[in-house]
Amino acid sequence: MIKEFTEFSTAAVLKIADQELITSYKTSQLVGLFTFIWVRDKPLTIEIDGISTTIEKDNIIVLTPNQYFKYIEGSDLIVYQFNREFYCIKDHDKEVSCMGVLFYGNSVIPVVHLDDKDRNKLELFHQIFLDEMDTIDTIQAEMLRMLTARFIITTTRLIKQQDNYNKVGDQVDLLRKFNGLVEYNFRKEHSVAFYAEKLFKSPKTLSNNFAKFEKSPLQIIHDRIILESKRLLFYTEKTAKEIAYELGFEDASHLSRMFKKHTSFSPSEFRKQLKLEPVGKN
Repeated sequence: MIKEFTEFSTAAVLKIADQELITSYKTSQLVGLFTFIWVRDKPLTIEIDGISTTIEKDNIIVLTPNQYFKYIEGSDLIVYQFNREFYCIKDHDKEVSCMGVLFYGNSVIPVVHLDDKDRNKLELFHQIFLDEMDTIDTIQAEMLRMLTARFIITTTRLIKQQDNYNKVGDQVDLLRKFNGLVEYNFRKEHSVAFYAEKLFKSPKTLSNNFAKFEKSPLQIIHDRIILESKRLLFYTEKTAKEIAYELGFEDASHLSRMFKKHTSFSPSEFRKQLKLEPVGKN
């Protein structure tokens, strides 16, 4: 069961489905959509950026458009997907925007846990969502965006109550803003100083503020560069030199050294380890 709303004037897309939607991705691929996967019964096994992860029942995992994922095993899922044109017309600096808590406010992939009350509430909400997908009229788009906003607000409230969120306390806004800046600029800007200036802080102050997080600002920048390098090595035929240039390195050896430090392989050695289906084929 896959229900899809499209708006040709804005290129907006919203999809609501069960596991059929994500099992159709036969190879790991960047779908370019914000994705919520609600595990209602048996555990879900999913590969995210090459790492296998198991999500237990009564949890919702939240993925951003820049993450490759591949369904491995699981059933009785609810999947919501939408693109930037549907919900992110403007990137307001708010907790429930596309730069918000669920998408860039965590140092790990967010997983929202549901208790019985939460699950029942979202089950009813899901039925309203399905009914609205079938109601085609002049205000359907507005209603669907309102429902999406309500769903994001609800799940944001839930994750803010969880321990893994509370550990970072008042610093989460800084993490969210920093992650957002890195996402938009990592291909050109690799220094902590650049991001510190954008956040009106000194590099030292910024690093000190990250003491509660699992990673330092520089580690987050480097991890994002390495992740993108892996993706380009996985899913394109670009050379290491071309990848280095695309990621803002004038000298490919600089990226090669960083890559080997993080992975123990050079880019060419890493590519030799891969055994993937041809890019672009399902």
